[in-house]
Amino acid sequence: MRLLSSLFLIFALSGCQSAYYATMEKVGIHKRDIMADRVEAASDAQQEASEQFTSALESLTALTHFDGGELETMYNTINDQYEESEAAVENVRERIGAVEDVSDALFDEWQEELSLYSSAKLRRESERKLKETERSYNQMLSAMKKAESKMEPVLDTLRDNALYLKHNLNAAAIGALKGEFAGLEQEINRAIKDMKAAIAESDRFLATLKS
Repeated sequence: MRLLSSLFLIFALSGCQSAYYATMEKVGIHKRDIMADRVEAASDAQQEASEQFTSALESLTALTHFDGGELETMYNTINDQYEESEAAVENVRERIGAVEDVSDALFDEWQEELSLYSSAKLRRESERKLKETERSYNQMLSAMKKAESKMEPVLDTLRDNALYLKHNLNAAAIGALKGEFAGLEQEINRAIKDMKAAIAESDRFLATLKS
């Protein structure tokens, strides 16, 4: 199902969401399935971003211990780490946006369908489940957004380091960047901690969605 969903990704994000969901329904894939798929994809993206930030931190640690060698090579490494981190963060943003889109469609449909029940008991049970799912979803989305907000300061610092090193390929530049390292290390560790929390919330939400 993940593969089929990926085949429709470009179409899905082009603004034709209603048509996309209708098409998926025709092949037996409902909004709930798409939501689960997209939450998993967002969780994977956050895990990848976490690993990329860790890799960037390792490269910067090596830079602060630089003791002779080719500075141009060090710059290329740091710049590559920045660009890969930027791509990882953008992927997280896109995945979260995709989750928000399908959640709006799913919850709107669910709410509208409550009026179709003839059984008051079943309607109440469905409404209870809807509220429970929305509550769990909001907790997950809040965790995702919090983690996302911690990524931007990391990118800013990585970009600053890469730009500074680009125009100052000398030992003095390494010394200047050492002063920035402690703050960056804290930013990365905070971002990774929040991403892990968001991933845990995603797992809890998926359990609620599938129960």
